[in-house]
Amino acid sequence: KKDMKKGAYHAEEAAIKGHPTTRFNLRSIEWNNGTIERNNSIYERAAKHSIISANLGHGEAMKMVKTCYSKGLLSKEDFANTLRAHRAVLDASQSPQREAAAIFQATQAGNAR
Repeated sequence: KKDMKKGAYHAEEAAIKGHPTTRFNLRSIEWNNGTIERNNSIYERAAKHSIISANLGHGEAMKMVKTCYSKGLLSKEDFANTLRAHRAVLDASQSPQREAAAIFQATQAGNAR
């Protein structure tokens, strides 16, 4: 139990520093600890972790945001803002150099066979 608390602490520290996968994993911890008796506050917190992670470009987090929206945990406005931010991050990460590198890697993988 002590290791779980320590792990959660370090996950929170990494998430605060902007690590999208850790933020998504923290969302999983929050989601799995949620109960109906807590009036969905844990689920709402997990949804917020998903929004932040999706805003950083994490694809699985964006899928979870869609799930949260379909379950009524997010407003239409929050969902739309997250979708726009996610798309902007993905667009910003594209460049001719990255596309050339992807083509190069694909051709190298084909030559390795």
